[in-house]
Amino acid sequence: MAALDNLWPSRLFVSVYISGALLMAGYATWHYLMGDYDEILLPALLSLLLGGAIFLRLINNDYRRLSAYLALISCYLLIAVELPHQGQLAMLWLGLPPVLALLLLPLGPAMLLNLALTPIWLALLDNGPLWSAALYYLALVGIASLPCWARQRRTALLRATQPHDPQCDALSQRVIGERLVAEVERARTLKRPLAVLVVHLPQLEMAEEQFGSTLLHTLLDRLCHTVHASCRHHDLLGRHQTTQFWLLLPDTGEAGALIVRERLMRALGREVLAETGAIQARIRACYLHPGENAARFEQRLLAAGMKLMEPLP
Repeated sequence: MAALDNLWPSRLFVSVYISGALLMAGYATWHYLMGDYDEILLPALLSLLLGGAIFLRLINNDYRRLSAYLALISCYLLIAVELPHQGQLAMLWLGLPPVLALLLLPLGPAMLLNLALTPIWLALLDNGPLWSAALYYLALVGIASLPCWARQRRTALLRATQPHDPQCDALSQRVIGERLVAEVERARTLKRPLAVLVVHLPQLEMAEEQFGSTLLHTLLDRLCHTVHASCRHHDLLGRHQTTQFWLLLPDTGEAGALIVRERLMRALGREVLAETGAIQARIRACYLHPGENAARFEQRLLAAGMKLMEPLP
């Protein structure tokens, strides 16, 4: 489901780019049919530029910002050329730049770009008082930003209440910390053992930098799938740091934790990727001591994680 959610916005934006390229090509065709041969070159070249943005978006989603800026440059150039000659329709054309920026860019960069380009768009107008055009432009920027602001606020709220990590099928850092406290209290109350496996994947440090986000998500998916397939239903996997995971093993003593550790090491070693080879994992088992509270146990888990991150001799 997460993969489909990530794919849908990409397809949506690609369809927007394709529509823009077709409109630009149609605009060039319209100039040709009207006999305005001097006006054909710019929309024709800009349609090719939009085609390049589509190509970048299709080959790699990591180029989405570059493709967005290419689309904005294409539209801005056309608007800058046509705006001074539109007469009564100039106010309609003036509303296109802020809407395009808010559609293609995040809210912060879009607002900054819209405000920075305000003098340029106003200078291109050749009729009507500037103060009314400026008021119209700024009001449109404010109104058009409201849906983006509402969406950003909703996304932040969902992220704050979402129990899972946004990149993989593991509990988030906040949730795994809360579950650790609860499991420690449960183990102390019922006098049951509790073990935690600290899992460090050093390959995650270079996966995204060298091969992009696709390999990073593949590594995370393989890890989570392998852990869930190798553990019990009530064992809890959480992502505590970028490259570290905590696997909570309730009612598990030292012998059981070592068995799970060896099982995970073998299972992860069988997961081979073309770019990085077999998944390399460093795993350390920690056990709750009698009378130990959650804060002290968490400190030992953090210390174990720091040890795992140290380079091998």
